[in-house]
Amino acid sequence: MIDRCPEAEVPRLFGLAKSVFAGTPGWNDARVLEALSRDLLFLAREGSEPAGYVALRHERDGSFVIEQLFVLPGHERRGVGHRLLDYAEGYAIAERAPALRIVVERDNAPARDFYQRAGFVPVDAEIFERSLPSG
Repeated sequence: MIDRCPEAEVPRLFGLAKSVFAGTPGWNDARVLEALSRDLLFLAREGSEPAGYVALRHERDGSFVIEQLFVLPGHERRGVGHRLLDYAEGYAIAERAPALRIVVERDNAPARDFYQRAGFVPVDAEIFERSLPSG
Protein backbone atom coordinates (compact mmCIF):
# COMPACT_ATOMS: atom_id res chain seq x y z
CA MET A 1 0.00 0.00 0.00
CA ILE A 2 1.24 3.51 -0.82
CA ASP A 3 -0.19 6.65 0.73
CA ARG A 4 0.82 10.13 1.91
CA CYS A 5 3.48 9.83 4.58
CA PRO A 6 2.43 10.95 8.06
CA GLU A 7 4.68 13.76 9.29
CA ALA A 8 5.48 11.73 12.41
CA GLU A 9 7.27 9.14 10.21
CA VAL A 10 9.77 11.65 8.75
CA PRO A 11 12.43 11.41 11.52
CA ARG A 12 12.34 7.62 11.38
CA LEU A 13 12.67 7.57 7.58
CA PHE A 14 15.55 10.05 7.75
CA GLY A 15 17.32 7.87 10.31
CA LEU A 16 16.89 4.77 8.18
CA ALA A 17 18.09 6.50 5.02
CA LYS A 18 21.06 7.98 6.86
CA SER A 19 22.05 4.60 8.31
CA VAL A 20 22.26 3.22 4.77
CA PHE A 21 23.57 6.16 2.73
CA ALA A 22 25.49 8.52 5.06
CA GLY A 23 28.86 7.33 3.78
CA THR A 24 28.01 7.44 0.08
CA PRO A 25 29.00 10.24 -2.30
CA GLY A 26 26.28 12.88 -2.59
CA TRP A 27 24.73 12.27 0.85
CA ASN A 28 23.84 15.53 2.56
CA ASP A 29 21.87 15.57 5.85
CA ALA A 30 20.40 19.03 5.29
CA ARG A 31 19.33 18.31 1.70
CA VAL A 32 17.70 15.01 2.64
CA LEU A 33 15.88 16.52 5.64
CA GLU A 34 14.70 19.44 3.53
CA ALA A 35 13.25 17.12 0.89
CA LEU A 36 11.56 14.94 3.50
CA SER A 37 9.93 17.92 5.18
CA ARG A 38 9.14 20.07 2.11
CA ASP A 39 8.32 17.64 -0.71
CA LEU A 40 5.24 15.54 -1.28
CA LEU A 41 6.17 12.36 0.53
CA PHE A 42 4.55 9.01 -0.19
CA LEU A 43 5.20 5.96 1.97
CA ALA A 44 5.05 2.34 0.84
CA ARG A 45 4.15 -0.27 3.43
CA GLU A 46 4.39 -4.01 3.49
CA GLY A 47 1.90 -5.06 6.11
CA SER A 48 2.18 -2.44 8.85
CA GLU A 49 5.90 -1.81 8.28
CA PRO A 50 7.33 1.04 6.19
CA ALA A 51 9.02 -0.44 3.11
CA GLY A 52 10.16 2.69 1.27
CA TYR A 53 9.29 6.20 0.25
CA VAL A 54 9.36 8.62 -2.65
CA ALA A 55 9.77 12.40 -2.30
CA LEU A 56 8.32 14.54 -5.12
CA ARG A 57 9.00 18.22 -5.75
CA HIS A 58 6.68 20.24 -7.99
CA GLU A 59 8.56 22.41 -10.48
CA ARG A 60 7.51 25.77 -11.91
CA ASP A 61 7.08 24.25 -15.39
CA GLY A 62 4.49 21.83 -13.96
CA SER A 63 6.82 18.82 -13.96
CA PHE A 64 7.62 16.77 -10.88
CA VAL A 65 11.08 15.77 -9.71
CA ILE A 66 11.68 12.64 -7.68
CA GLU A 67 14.29 13.91 -5.25
CA GLN A 68 14.47 10.67 -3.32
CA LEU A 69 13.27 7.14 -3.87
CA PHE A 70 14.36 4.82 -1.09
CA VAL A 71 13.60 1.17 -0.39
CA LEU A 72 14.27 0.27 3.23
CA PRO A 73 16.69 -2.55 4.03
CA GLY A 74 14.92 -5.89 4.16
CA HIS A 75 12.38 -4.82 1.52
CA GLU A 76 14.68 -4.87 -1.52
CA ARG A 77 13.86 -6.97 -4.58
CA ARG A 78 10.16 -7.16 -3.73
CA GLY A 79 8.95 -4.59 -6.25
CA VAL A 80 8.74 -1.74 -3.74
CA GLY A 81 10.91 0.57 -5.88
CA HIS A 82 8.83 -0.20 -8.99
CA ARG A 83 5.58 0.44 -7.10
CA LEU A 84 6.88 3.76 -5.75
CA LEU A 85 8.03 4.82 -9.21
CA ASP A 86 4.67 3.83 -10.74
CA TYR A 87 2.84 5.72 -7.98
CA ALA A 88 4.93 8.86 -8.58
CA GLU A 89 4.26 8.63 -12.30
CA GLY A 90 0.51 8.15 -11.75
CA TYR A 91 0.42 11.10 -9.38
CA ALA A 92 2.26 13.30 -11.89
CA ILE A 93 -0.08 12.25 -14.70
CA ALA A 94 -3.13 12.97 -12.52
CA GLU A 95 -1.69 16.44 -11.87
CA ARG A 96 -1.25 16.89 -15.65
CA ALA A 97 2.51 17.21 -15.40
CA PRO A 98 4.37 17.22 -18.73
CA ALA A 99 7.27 15.20 -17.35
CA LEU A 100 8.63 13.29 -14.39
CA ARG A 101 12.30 13.79 -13.58
CA ILE A 102 14.62 12.07 -11.17
CA VAL A 103 17.94 13.06 -9.67
CA VAL A 104 20.48 10.21 -10.00
CA GLU A 105 24.08 10.47 -8.82
CA ARG A 106 26.59 10.06 -11.66
CA ASP A 107 28.33 7.09 -10.05
CA ASN A 108 25.14 5.19 -9.17
CA ALA A 109 25.15 2.83 -12.16
CA PRO A 110 22.50 0.42 -10.78
CA ALA A 111 20.01 3.28 -10.26
CA ARG A 112 20.79 4.80 -13.65
CA ASP A 113 20.16 1.42 -15.31
CA PHE A 114 16.90 0.96 -13.32
CA TYR A 115 15.52 4.33 -14.47
CA GLN A 116 16.58 3.84 -18.07
CA ARG A 117 14.81 0.46 -18.12
CA ALA A 118 11.74 2.29 -16.76
CA GLY A 119 11.74 4.66 -19.75
CA PHE A 120 13.67 7.61 -18.34
CA VAL A 121 16.33 9.26 -20.49
CA PRO A 122 19.30 11.33 -19.29
CA VAL A 123 18.82 15.06 -19.90
CA ASP A 124 21.65 16.30 -17.69
CA ALA A 125 24.58 14.81 -15.78
CA GLU A 126 22.34 13.82 -12.85
CA ILE A 127 18.81 14.32 -14.19
CA PHE A 128 16.76 11.69 -15.99
CA GLU A 129 13.35 12.49 -17.46
CA ARG A 130 10.29 10.68 -18.70
CA SER A 131 7.73 12.56 -20.79
CA LEU A 132 4.18 11.94 -19.63
CA PRO A 133 1.01 11.62 -21.69
CA SER A 134 -1.07 14.75 -21.84
CA GLY A 135 -4.69 14.43 -20.86
